[in-house]
Amino acid sequence: MAKKPRRPAAARSASVAPAARWTFLTNHSHVLILLAQSPLRVLRAVASEVGITERAVQRIIADLEEAGVIERQRVGQQNQYRVRTNVPLRHPIESHRTVGDLVGII
Repeated sequence: MAKKPRRPAAARSASVAPAARWTFLTNHSHVLILLAQSPLRVLRAVASEVGITERAVQRIIADLEEAGVIERQRVGQQNQYRVRTNVPLRHPIESHRTVGDLVGII
């Protein structure tokens, strides 16, 4: 069996950072958690903290609104978000828990 060629040390060390490859929570949950922590947070800040584009944040917020997980209210020139903590999580494995349970853990 042939040996795999080794990558340079710099490339190996950069690839071992687990957060760079995947995380336990989705971008949807990251956006949700940030809005729960600060309901008046602007989308640019959310996008920067999550590491995605503002447009991606807008799509996620639309998904969360459509699912009834958050509600948006206009306050002056910005939006305020209310997380509905009593909504059950969507996947069958965790459907016995609520959005509030998830936000409370973090």
